[in-house]
Amino acid sequence: MSLGKAVRLALEEAAEPAKAETMRAYMKSTMPFLGVQAVPRRAVLRRVFAEHRLDSAPEWRRAVLSLWREAEYREERYAAVELSGYHLYREYQTLYTVPMYEEMIVSGAWWDLVDELATHRVGALLTVYPDSMRPLMLEWAHDDDLWKRRTAILCQNRFKSRTDTALLYACIEPSLSDNDFFARKAIGWALREFAKTNPGEVIRYVRAKGISGLSRREALKNLPAH
Repeated sequence: MSLGKAVRLALEEAAEPAKAETMRAYMKSTMPFLGVQAVPRRAVLRRVFAEHRLDSAPEWRRAVLSLWREAEYREERYAAVELSGYHLYREYQTLYTVPMYEEMIVSGAWWDLVDELATHRVGALLTVYPDSMRPLMLEWAHDDDLWKRRTAILCQNRFKSRTDTALLYACIEPSLSDNDFFARKAIGWALREFAKTNPGEVIRYVRAKGISGLSRREALKNLPAH
């Protein structure tokens, strides 16, 4: 049995169909849900991934994209995202994966799929390949696609003291005038994460740029009133 078929069967067996519509409505998803919640989903996927080893980076990328492109239920796309980060394939995380992640980000086009890719996959590549990924993130920050811009803004969210401040601001600023909720939320979230390391700098930046509304509230959420 192929990995894709095994994933689908395992998800179907773990599904609670009565929960599917509530999950779909919460996520505002046009793609239906099976009704597999996060904890059991991750458990069955770990088992399936361990039982169906992939022998090369191209095979792994094909498996991820096959799950993604052929998904009929949202949990199958979650499975593709999880397979993309599965620990056995850590060495396959190279610049060759960038087109795969770009496709998933653009076609996923919603926070539940994009944010994991932004913070854990693209961010990890930025750490290892800064000379290539930094200019790419600057390019994405100016892209017409909202989700590529959001990825550029969020990609350093786990960096803490390693945050490249100049890159963070350069990725934020093209979206400062964007009224879209997901752009504004991303700006605030990225600044809030950076504030955990350098609160004074975030306060200075918010004031200097005149950031207001949702982005400001999110950025300063855990800081004293300003």
